[in-house]
Amino acid sequence: MGAELLAGRMTAEAEGEVTVFLIGMRINRFRALRSWLPVFRAMPRMLRELSRDEGSGLLGHQVLIGPPRVLYVVQYWDSHERLLEYSAAQDKEHRPAWAAFNRRLREGKGKVGFWHETYVVPAGSHEAIYINMPAFGLGKATGVVPVGRRGDRAADRLGLDKAQ
Repeated sequence: MGAELLAGRMTAEAEGEVTVFLIGMRINRFRALRSWLPVFRAMPRMLRELSRDEGSGLLGHQVLIGPPRVLYVVQYWDSHERLLEYSAAQDKEHRPAWAAFNRRLREGKGKVGFWHETYVVPAGSHEAIYINMPAFGLGKATGVVPVGRRGDRAADRLGLDKAQ
């Protein structure tokens, strides 16, 4: 029934800087299919493109459904530079999708909403724990190790006790 559970307490293997990019859409008018369906279809194309290119910088992603009418993707990148490089690349899927979205936005009169947030998380400033979970989030993107290898407490994994 789904993905394999990783028994016990695990933490993400990631140790360096991580860039977390959240991107999503809100369907403001379900009947306005022509406004939101192209936005909905663009993200899988970009994720496939990025996943096929080992040098893209994308470590992994998780597709999530939020409050009513909200769909979003959490992406984990090895650096903010690579994320910005992809967003500006003339020969990648993002540029034409962004241009088409902006055209639809002007024509659509609020029928679809869009948002994104970017967080650059320095090395040592992130921690994770997964208990009896399948691979998920940052752990799915970077791999997992038993909690004991990185510290039993969140403060240990963040290196907070060492700073005092």
